[in-house]
Amino acid sequence: MAERMTIDELKSYLWQSAVLLRTNIDAGAYKQYIFPLMFFKRICDVYDEETEKAIAEYGDDIEFYPEEELHTFIVPKGQHWNDVRQVTEDVGRAIVTAFKEIEKANGEKMTGIFGDGAWTNKNRLPDRLLKDLLEHFSSKTLSLENCPEDELGQGYEYLIKQFADDSGHTAQEFYTNRTVVHLMTEILQPQSGESVYDPTCGSAGMLISCIAHLKSQGKEWRNLQLYGQEINQLTCAIGRMNLFLHGVEDFHIVNDDTLKNPAFIERGQLQQFDIVLANPPYSIKQWDRGAFENDKYGRNFLGTPPQGRADFAFFQHILKSLKPDTGRCAILFPHGILTRDEESEMRRKLVQMDVVETVIGIAKNLFYNSPMEACVVICRMSKPIERRGKVLFIDAKKLVIRKNSESYLEEEHIKTIVDCYKDFMEIEGFSAIATTNEIICNNGTLGVPKYVRKGELLDSNEGTIDDALGDWMAGQVVMQEEYTTLIEMISNEGSGLNV
Repeated sequence: MAERMTIDELKSYLWQSAVLLRTNIDAGAYKQYIFPLMFFKRICDVYDEETEKAIAEYGDDIEFYPEEELHTFIVPKGQHWNDVRQVTEDVGRAIVTAFKEIEKANGEKMTGIFGDGAWTNKNRLPDRLLKDLLEHFSSKTLSLENCPEDELGQGYEYLIKQFADDSGHTAQEFYTNRTVVHLMTEILQPQSGESVYDPTCGSAGMLISCIAHLKSQGKEWRNLQLYGQEINQLTCAIGRMNLFLHGVEDFHIVNDDTLKNPAFIERGQLQQFDIVLANPPYSIKQWDRGAFENDKYGRNFLGTPPQGRADFAFFQHILKSLKPDTGRCAILFPHGILTRDEESEMRRKLVQMDVVETVIGIAKNLFYNSPMEACVVICRMSKPIERRGKVLFIDAKKLVIRKNSESYLEEEHIKTIVDCYKDFMEIEGFSAIATTNEIICNNGTLGVPKYVRKGELLDSNEGTIDDALGDWMAGQVVMQEEYTTLIEMISNEGSGLNV
């Protein structure tokens, strides 16, 4: 039996796999190759572990039991990790074949989970490099005994974070600051048996946070109903792998555009959930505003957002996706959504609905790879009577610690914010309560300083500067992505000429 790995050994083992790729692969593409190999290795090691246990329990009678009863995942004959490891030529083709056969053998829950990496491109992934990767992963056993689900999940999350740090501009696609996610989860307090939805789920960190919350309280977590949608195919696959590696098998994650093709529909209407947690993409400009203007699901009840900012399109989608009685949400937004003039009428209608419960201003740099300030907006479709007609504002921008160029919330910061939210209380210089009438008189602005620091002289351009900086950062992301696409197109054309 292999010796159980410590979490530090696991992290080192996983990161070394990425180090092997450094001379051949751009940092932004590490995830396309490392995650599928790690998942493949885990599936096969668990398969072997389950086989040993079945033999010990059933002996020769094992042949009478269907594979589905003995194994979490089916590994077809000839497509095991050890089979691929023996291949010396066209290793990439052997990996792709194993992936396809495993997906096919395990039905819908595994369709497309290994992504579509260019495994057979020998210019990028020569046989020698793939053999080195296979041998590296073969140095450890990723069985449940050697690497329990929670620990492997931690290792996977560590790798997601490392890839985000290394890849820069691509990070926010699949990584949200986990301490902020923890704050949002603690505020919403998911309960056993509830449904949880993330319309832009990335690597599924917010869904996993709800599982972790119930586990930490010793509550039943297996009956939590998890739903997510993600537009990026690779990121969607990473999210599904992440859930499997955390021991979650019953979930629904769909790869599609949430605004254009919402995946979860019941009787012609959006499916509704108890909880929605989300970090929608910041102010996207490439979206079908015309279709949203005549949205068949009625997601434009506050109005149609401007073409250059789809934030309120996601906001309305989320509100429409909440159950009328238990529905509650926590959304991470750029701070500008609280004050921008072009969305003031939509914001005014939102306040009149009396579903906004709390607005939390958090520190700069807690949006990944972006210096702008963010906010967490908490909405509840049926507020407690004592909170109706009121909104709590919390100015938590000073609650942050920065270490090794990384900003995050400490546990004491999270507790301070959550306690204030639970007690719905005013603390001088930190929190304030405003009535919906007062907010509407202020042109519907939800800017936190307006209410928490209303006795101070505020810079009227405070939100505008953040907006301008955020727009500049978003422009840099788009430019970098377009540049990367152009280089790949040129590279592909060049490869074609050499054929």
